[in-house]
Amino acid sequence: MVAQNKSRRNQDMLRFAGWLAAIILLNILAANFFFRLDLTEDKRYTIAPVTKKMLQKLPDEVVVNVYLEGDFPAGFKRLQQAVRETLDEFRIYADGNIRYNFIDPTAILDEKQRTAFYQTLAKKGIIPTNLHATEEGKQVERLVFPGATVTYKGKETAVNLLKGNLAASPDERLNQSVEGVEYELASAIRKMAFQGTKTIGYITGQGELELPQVEDLLGSLQEYYRVARGDLAQIPSLKGLDLILIAKPTKSFSEADKYKIDQFIMNGGKAIFFVDALNANMDSVGAGGMFALPYNLNLDDLFFRYGLRLNPTMIMDMNSGFIPMVTGYMGDKPQTEMINWRFYPLINSFSKHPITRNLDAVYTKFVGTIDTVKAEGIRKTPLLFTSRYSRVLQVPVPVTLEEARMEVKPELFQAGPQPVGYLLEGKFTSLFRHRRAPQGAADQQVREQGVASKIAVFSDGDLVRNEIDPRTNRPYELGFDRYSNVTFANKELAMNTVHYLLDAEGLINVRSKEIELRPLDKVRVKEEKTYWQLLNLVAPLVLLLLFGLARFYLRKRKYARF
Repeated sequence: MVAQNKSRRNQDMLRFAGWLAAIILLNILAANFFFRLDLTEDKRYTIAPVTKKMLQKLPDEVVVNVYLEGDFPAGFKRLQQAVRETLDEFRIYADGNIRYNFIDPTAILDEKQRTAFYQTLAKKGIIPTNLHATEEGKQVERLVFPGATVTYKGKETAVNLLKGNLAASPDERLNQSVEGVEYELASAIRKMAFQGTKTIGYITGQGELELPQVEDLLGSLQEYYRVARGDLAQIPSLKGLDLILIAKPTKSFSEADKYKIDQFIMNGGKAIFFVDALNANMDSVGAGGMFALPYNLNLDDLFFRYGLRLNPTMIMDMNSGFIPMVTGYMGDKPQTEMINWRFYPLINSFSKHPITRNLDAVYTKFVGTIDTVKAEGIRKTPLLFTSRYSRVLQVPVPVTLEEARMEVKPELFQAGPQPVGYLLEGKFTSLFRHRRAPQGAADQQVREQGVASKIAVFSDGDLVRNEIDPRTNRPYELGFDRYSNVTFANKELAMNTVHYLLDAEGLINVRSKEIELRPLDKVRVKEEKTYWQLLNLVAPLVLLLLFGLARFYLRKRKYARF
């Protein structure tokens, strides 16, 4: 019996030593080989490889102050938790070079200090939102600051964490915000910590938008890239640029100008065109009406060769913006009302491409239709569409303010969604294939087949035009409509397009992250609340008790014979 007990003790010691050795080995492996497992179906805790690579290269510490702190309803708590979890992941991959703090602006007790802090946040670009929610049958209202600041070596930028489409339900918009957390934070960190090396050229010389009219966009682009501008006719070539931006040209491009653009794209350059096919503007409409006629831009053959055709049409849409109109007089004072102006379509239908995913509404003016044509090796992706309640007018298009006063006939608005923006990707064929270079061209050697490149074409020249404040003569933010006091997503669309075309690493593809929304049945939750509370409270205790009894019984049975 003694020998048997001694043998059992030796076996127990060997077993203990084996487990101890396994634990030590596991710790050694874990210390030298880092890995994380995400067992969720939609991989919500998985950081994209491009983000990991950027974080691993961080040369110095980045500080993120998140102002989404406090007692929130479940939806905002989910966003808050997503931000916290994402920053925890960032900190791991950045080897400690990420530090973050959660701050509750409403926790400041002194009213004057609290108000001053609110104003400071607003100046940084962190705008509060009033949160209305129902808690235990009561309506509550809270001021929420869904934003953060990213600081690196004394430089600071603001991050808006509440994104998504306003047309979606509150739960869907919060879910869209959760999906975009990684991209918004990673993009801000890259902007602060890594100096952009790409150069964008804003092309002038063909009646494009003046610099004050694109000041907000170009200023935003300068935070990421170098931005230059120049008259196309005065530039020998576009070498040295990575992307060119052409916004609302109104004059004809010469063959030499087109050759510069064509060869730039053939050599891998990227381009974005915001082009009106028809000439229409509100100044002429207000003067008694006008007929919108085609511009003679001399770009049709260039677009056709690349796979697109800008049609000489104009779209009217029942889902549209508003303009102020005098509807009557009270004495000698005019009475002004905001009237639906169907020549200004509000775009709220997008593809699921990273450029437009979860984008809010975009404001357009006098927009036309786009068709695709055959182009070998070119992938064509429509990016945005009008609503299904649209109407396509053929040239010449009468544009008068009387149209806004007319009763809408729904049967006329049955054209369905119309694409008004396309992304083209692939190896383009030169317009000057089997042709000589134009006289005076700096490079007479025509490259007939291009290397892989990307271009984007939008059939609205005003899409990137910011309005000017008449009182201060300063530009409004791109997309801001001073009549409705709403900021549309025009700038986000333009910035996303530039980022996609120039982002060789593919960070913008992080915007494709999709997290499935699994809402609870609120009626059932209310009815079964007590049952589930008791189940969660009692069931663990019962299981623990059963486990204890089973263990006691087995031990008693095992050692009873001794």
